[in-house]
Amino acid sequence: MTELPKKAVPPSVWIWILVTLLWGTVFFITSSWMLGVATHLVGEGVFDSGAREWLTVYFCYVPVLIAIALTSMAVKNLIDPGSLKQIERHQAVAKGTRERLFVSFAGSIATSFIFTLLTAVMHSVTSPLTGAVIELTPKAVVAAATLNIAAGLAASLLVGFVFMVTRAVRGIGRA
Repeated sequence: MTELPKKAVPPSVWIWILVTLLWGTVFFITSSWMLGVATHLVGEGVFDSGAREWLTVYFCYVPVLIAIALTSMAVKNLIDPGSLKQIERHQAVAKGTRERLFVSFAGSIATSFIFTLLTAVMHSVTSPLTGAVIELTPKAVVAAATLNIAAGLAASLLVGFVFMVTRAVRGIGRA
């Protein structure tokens, strides 16, 4: 089918930034919501923040996401120079020989958990700027991060489903 290109072309800086902004935005929204849910659920802390405050926090969050994208790209380039492993993985996913339903199951769990911690820090640090009342306890943050794993798994399933449908449509077109 598809062979590895003779010269691997790693994803551009813009791809790293755009993908990080996409998933960072998704997890910012789900994490912010889960922080409110978790403070009520565990009965600890206060997360009194609305859409206006979220937007201000988000604009402060974007440079952090860009820094994460650039750092991740640099680390990945140290671990996988030339992006050969990454390209092989993408081709295996496209062929349907890997990750048929979940796209990076473990990655989704870790990412959703870590982004919740980061979102909690961002809300707390920017609360003087936004005027929101944010008093998060470690127990509430860990509860929110654990609850947010469901968002990560849902996103992973959704992307996996899109891949399955895309492969099925391509298969019909070739038949």
